[in-house]
Amino acid sequence: MMVTTPRNAHRSLLNELMSDPFDAFFNMPAMPAQKMAPTLMRTDIKETPTAFELTIDLPGFKKEDVKIELKEGNLHVSAETRSESSDTDEAGTYVRKERFSGKCSRTFYAGEDIEEDEIRARFENGVLSITVPKKQEQPKLEESRSIAID
Repeated sequence: MMVTTPRNAHRSLLNELMSDPFDAFFNMPAMPAQKMAPTLMRTDIKETPTAFELTIDLPGFKKEDVKIELKEGNLHVSAETRSESSDTDEAGTYVRKERFSGKCSRTFYAGEDIEEDEIRARFENGVLSITVPKKQEQPKLEESRSIAID
């Protein structure tokens, strides 16, 4: 810790100005996957009288990055993206070069009697909206039965 006095105040300010902005990033402690996971695919599920409405946050993903599958009553949502950026100076040496690759998925139980064509999905502004209808039980029709008289 540096105590700032009028004599060394300019050094403290100079150190702040000359510090590499990436130092803070690279000196951060590694974050366990469990701590990061809640920020991926945050999902709200709303129940209405006729359906379940899922709203899934997927910032940074495009529509073509997202895949939805229904298998054995499970609705599987996955998203995968890759990006690369690069800056070079006039001599062609790297000043900055970054790559990113991300993949996440979630599975929700939709029910054994739900069909793919009944599910509706829309992706807009990094938000995936899925509507899964509730299966309405068909009322049993009462059959008229004659009772024999002895």
